[in-house]
Amino acid sequence: MAKPKTLWPRVPAPFVQAVLAGHSSLGLAFAALIYLVCFSGTVAVLVHDFERWEWPNLAPVEQVEPDVAIATARNLLDEYGAAEHVFITLPDINSPRTRVYAELHDGRVLEGFADAQGNWSGEATTPWSEFMLGLHIDLHLPHAVGSFVVGMTGVALLSLLISGLLSHPRIFRDAFHIRLGGTKRLQEADLHNRAGIWGLPFHIVIALTGALLGLTTLIAGTLALAFFKGDVEQTYALFFPPALEDDTTPAPLPDLDAILADAATRAPEARLRMLRLDHPGETGQSVHISMGYPDKLAFGDSYIYDGNGELFHTEQVSESSLGTQILQTIGPYHFGWFAGWVSKIAYVLLGGALTLVTTTGVAIWTARRRSKGHPAPVTERLWIATVWSQPVAYGVSALVALLTPLPAPLLVWGIVTGACFALAPFFDARRISVTLRTIGAALLAILPLAHIALHGASYADPVAWVIDAGLFACAILLVLSLRYKPAPARQPRPA
Repeated sequence: MAKPKTLWPRVPAPFVQAVLAGHSSLGLAFAALIYLVCFSGTVAVLVHDFERWEWPNLAPVEQVEPDVAIATARNLLDEYGAAEHVFITLPDINSPRTRVYAELHDGRVLEGFADAQGNWSGEATTPWSEFMLGLHIDLHLPHAVGSFVVGMTGVALLSLLISGLLSHPRIFRDAFHIRLGGTKRLQEADLHNRAGIWGLPFHIVIALTGALLGLTTLIAGTLALAFFKGDVEQTYALFFPPALEDDTTPAPLPDLDAILADAATRAPEARLRMLRLDHPGETGQSVHISMGYPDKLAFGDSYIYDGNGELFHTEQVSESSLGTQILQTIGPYHFGWFAGWVSKIAYVLLGGALTLVTTTGVAIWTARRRSKGHPAPVTERLWIATVWSQPVAYGVSALVALLTPLPAPLLVWGIVTGACFALAPFFDARRISVTLRTIGAALLAILPLAHIALHGASYADPVAWVIDAGLFACAILLVLSLRYKPAPARQPRPA
């Protein structure tokens, strides 16, 4: 009887075994980092929506005219005087709010939102959303170090995806074969392989773009050594516009209406995305205009005007190099910020699948060792604590950020994560798993209730209800996961 054909070419068994061994070793070495980056990245897809959840009584603004951006900037300067930098980011498909960010001369930083008429609503910080996004981008380490670690994690993940394909010749043929209800090892293996193959294109894009974003500093340093004798500033000058000469002599603001009208004439099919004022009220001031196109992922055209309102520099996306366009689209592709809720929901589901691939990978290794009579109980308990500590730590940090003025969600997250690891020496893996999942489910159920009690049931932003419902759904999933018990593993044969 002829053997069924596979999409994968026939490969020697020793090669498959060698690749599988390397796949396991690399996965174990980076497992915790990959899991943390994948878990935080899945949540970070919804960072704009969690920002709206933190301030649910601000009504969304779907679209505003350019004169509203001018009014917002002028209202801010009238209230606080001169500033170093002022950013007015207009609503878009990801965040329907006019965002205001300003750096004052006294070192203060202002963050908040403006209404549809350009009225500054006062400071409105989003500490938990900032913590969650920062944890994914650079693990809250010094940015150069943290982004490098995250970038190398992306490289490791990409290598694992490739080696996983090479080590499973039947992975495409068995794409719809799942053995649920069997032993833990078989079930975890099927979930690992199926989640990996179903979302493979997404996994590769995420790993590749994450590696490029994280290793930007390393890439810039390499280019500087190769072409500019180590001068990194010359490398960054290839991608960033030139700066005007600094002159602090007082001067009136340029005609912002005329500047925006000129930018609209140069890009008639685009809409204003961001108004940026650098050193407003000084002779060396400049006005940056970003114009976006609804059918392009790249950030858009950029126009810089000097203090007299004269065009100083321009960069149009249609005329920029391929490399520049790729750099501008990496971010939206990596986070799923390009098609509204359609891409966000898809990225959350696929990101969850990638997180599952990481989780089951280590579970397969520990189950295999147990079945061979060489269990690794310490590793198994530490891994269980790693996996289920994050719903608990995220829930506690969000609850503290919601109910108290303490701007320290990172500290809370670190303390709770450490406390979860402290359980490992005293309990078996099953007890740790059940305990942390129970606590996580309770926290994810309490969190929306506390949110409703704090802000009232009449949210001005309906997305707050969506986030609350999503938190309840996650709590229910954790409860349902407690009901399932895999079949006991087979006992190893006596020697």
